[in-house]
Amino acid sequence: MKTMLYGIRVQLKMDIRSKTLLVTCYVVPLLFFAIMGGIFTSLMPEAKHTLIQSMTVMGVSMGALIGVPPSMIEVYSTDIKKMYIANGIPLCFGVIALVVSAFIHLMIMSIIIFALAPIVFHATIPSNIPLYFITLALFVIVSLTISCVLGLAVKNQAKLTMYSQVVFLPSIMLSGIMFSAELLPNFLESMGKLFPATWGYTLLIQKNIEVSTFIPLVFILIISVFVSVQLLKKIRSE
Repeated sequence: MKTMLYGIRVQLKMDIRSKTLLVTCYVVPLLFFAIMGGIFTSLMPEAKHTLIQSMTVMGVSMGALIGVPPSMIEVYSTDIKKMYIANGIPLCFGVIALVVSAFIHLMIMSIIIFALAPIVFHATIPSNIPLYFITLALFVIVSLTISCVLGLAVKNQAKLTMYSQVVFLPSIMLSGIMFSAELLPNFLESMGKLFPATWGYTLLIQKNIEVSTFIPLVFILIISVFVSVQLLKKIRSE
């Protein structure tokens, strides 16, 4: 446990110095929030009721899907992997350290949006704050497990960027944060339900606990963890 905590602490320090994570977890999401928050509330005054949730979904999706996978490649496609194996360290150590570190950064970014939106754009604060942060934590974790699958499955940086964008862009465009998903054709609306951003947004805007809305995210989480474990086994055998 001490080794794991030390690894997480080291990873946190590395991530703070990482330009990629700095840009994807803080700079771009907060810049998007600052610009689009003003546009949304000016063109659609009713957007202030869901501004916190929509900006948070965008920020978490970008940080997880664009920022984390490259860090995964740095660990499992370099000599760091060989160091883990040579010293008898489980390969999951790197995944856990990266996920915990990214989780902390994404939660900090989400809290910044939560705190600033009501002040800057007069956004409506979620009525059930404990439920909001519980569902936010689940959404962040699920998004990070998707990033683990991407980072472990794709070993080429150029291809990884392409695949990350293939997952990220539909997540944002079809989730309902930019415009109501009901305006989309039935095919695209159904396609959007394959991505965690859609269900994360649905959970974040709900006022009461509805168990049925948790099931899709939990299902995606289980599948992603299973695939990540299989990919780690494959990496170890290579």
